[in-house]
Amino acid sequence: MATNHNLTATGRKDEGKGASRRLRRSGHVPAIVYGGHQDPMSIQIEHNHLWLTSQHEWFYSAILDLDVDGKVQKVLLRDMQRHPFKQQILHLDFLRVSENEALRAKVPLHFVNQEKSPAGKSAGVVVTHELNEVEVSCLPKDLPEFLEIDLAELVVGDIVHLSQIKLPKGVTIPALAHGGKEHDLAIVIARHARVEVEEEAEAAPEASAEVPAAKVAKPEAGDAAKKK
Repeated sequence: MATNHNLTATGRKDEGKGASRRLRRSGHVPAIVYGGHQDPMSIQIEHNHLWLTSQHEWFYSAILDLDVDGKVQKVLLRDMQRHPFKQQILHLDFLRVSENEALRAKVPLHFVNQEKSPAGKSAGVVVTHELNEVEVSCLPKDLPEFLEIDLAELVVGDIVHLSQIKLPKGVTIPALAHGGKEHDLAIVIARHARVEVEEEAEAAPEASAEVPAAKVAKPEAGDAAKKK
């Protein structure tokens, strides 16, 4: 990687829900580091600094240099728990990485030059991004922080698939190893806006056909008697 991303933490011995609540009240976030053929380690991180760090895209896909009590180890963020409505991080899971072992990680997709493409310049054309991230496999040193998708030549009717991504050396997409078109997912689709309207309209008659049947009320016994 071209850039080192550092994060500082301290070890902790107190565990359990009560200890975690006390940590959060003191402005810290409980976390755990596991993997790498070592025992799991419980740590704590200062919340405000962590919150600012979490605003960067690389925090979720890059290898981090995690400094725990002066000892640095390389890790990947594997899980983050957030408060449902507060701006608060509740817990983190980090995975240790080994320089000689391939890893799997999801990296974001960056779409460039869409506005310069024939599809981007055409009125009434909708360009949809079907995926915003993709899982890759590689050695830690080869892990990209993002993958760039150049849409400069995109025209109406084009569909960009996973297999068309230009991957850095040493990086593969595990999903494509299975073979078959069903695994070569669409990333970008460019089509006329009216196509979307037509697709929505196709389902409408089926829905409307069921309405009359649902609204027909069975005659009550009294009504049947009057007709006689």
